[in-house]
Amino acid sequence: MKLESFVNNSWVAGAAEGRPLVNPTTGAVLATADASGIDVAAGMDHARTVGGAALRGMSFGERGALLRAIADTLSANRDAYEEIARQNSGNTKVDASIDIDGGIGTLKYYSGLARKLGDAHLIAEPGQDQLARDPVFFARHFITSRPGLAVQINAFNFPSWGLWEKIAVATLAGVPSFAKPATATALLSYRMVKDVIEAGTVPEGVLSLVCGNGEALLDGVGPMDSIAFTGSAATGAMIRGHENIQRCGVRLNIEADSVNATIVGPDVKPGTPLFDLAVKEASKALSVKAGQLCTNIRRILVAKENSDEFAQAVAARVQTLAVGDPENPDTRVGPLINQAQQADAKKKMDALSGETRVVATATAPQDAADGSAFVAPTLLLCDDPTAGRFVHETEVFGPCATVMPYDNMEQASQLAARAQGSLALSLFSDEASVQVATLNNLGAWHGRILMVDEAVGKNHTGHSIVMPQCVHGGPGRAGDGEELGGLRGLRLHMQRTAVQGSPGNLEKLAEDACELAL
Repeated sequence: MKLESFVNNSWVAGAAEGRPLVNPTTGAVLATADASGIDVAAGMDHARTVGGAALRGMSFGERGALLRAIADTLSANRDAYEEIARQNSGNTKVDASIDIDGGIGTLKYYSGLARKLGDAHLIAEPGQDQLARDPVFFARHFITSRPGLAVQINAFNFPSWGLWEKIAVATLAGVPSFAKPATATALLSYRMVKDVIEAGTVPEGVLSLVCGNGEALLDGVGPMDSIAFTGSAATGAMIRGHENIQRCGVRLNIEADSVNATIVGPDVKPGTPLFDLAVKEASKALSVKAGQLCTNIRRILVAKENSDEFAQAVAARVQTLAVGDPENPDTRVGPLINQAQQADAKKKMDALSGETRVVATATAPQDAADGSAFVAPTLLLCDDPTAGRFVHETEVFGPCATVMPYDNMEQASQLAARAQGSLALSLFSDEASVQVATLNNLGAWHGRILMVDEAVGKNHTGHSIVMPQCVHGGPGRAGDGEELGGLRGLRLHMQRTAVQGSPGNLEKLAEDACELAL
């Protein structure tokens, strides 16, 4: 099977044989993908002119109805997607649900937001400013859809959620999407888009898909376009430095590497509910999606007097994890997505070995196929994290995390910040002073902070789970990007313009607008 691309309202295959997509449990080749020889530039023009015009002609409410229709189409085919996620991504049922249902849920969430915006076609920010001595000349800010397209470049670990969360925001903003899934796991993205197109759910030009190399997308973007990229810092740097992107001033949002941390506050003692919750959350980092989440916990900071008991509590859970074929309902941890990722994870775990020691490791399947990509969940301990370097800079994209003892909260904050910017931080503490200090000291270093106290308890959504209501992204090394966050996500795809004029003029302009502060 060879995956085709949907460009210029047609399904078309690339000219070359393409890269293989494999089953990471067996090593069997499932499909190939290639985009060489496809006229991507013509497809991008078609999306801007035909798809863009269609979306800008819709109200926010109508765009929301479109998102709901997409979600309904995907829901009707969900069982097929779960099987694809198992075969191509090595997902267990739980892992597949996070990706598939996360994508569908995000589409529904943005559809709901759109209903609240109603029949408006643009946004007027609240309030206006008087610019002259007499009250006859004012300024007000309006936000309109840009006549470009949104290039969506996604990572291999979320072929559903990563695809649809970007498309949902761009569509609501009135901008057509040109999606480029990571080739290794593109089978799910391909099948989902194919189902949506075949159902006649979206107007022509609103949704396009490139399966294979995406270099032509970077060459083809223009000044009204935007790029949302999720992936490695190295690829993000390449995109940021691309000649055409720099020349055109394309809007660019990057979500990259992140060595995220959780802090177990000094008030959280063994035997307390918060201690148990923190142990459970740290254990998830070594099992859910085989550790392949960009928001996953990589470093676990625990007060020195509690660190040994904490490490042993997590170790006890790690040693019970069943690693194996995700088709087996007893399996908790499936394989990484391919042997290249397996080799990369093991190489980086080796790099950590000079600064850490192994506390516990699960048992990898002994009868694994030669082409499989299993990595045994491993808990490490860094006795001297202040002296460590690689433990703060190395993101093992697999089931591996490191416990780090700290002397006081000031040191814990310093250690957390040594990742040079992260997507997510979690704090387990009941102490208000600890919570305040964490926000003041670490807010600037993180895109999201999860604070769990006894009032929240087990009701929190999890360190790694990205919610569409909250911004997703992080400063510094994490790419300095920001996605989602409810309607805040529209800012990437829309233009804020200061309009100066008479009160009557501004009032007239606002008649087709919803009032909203982004």
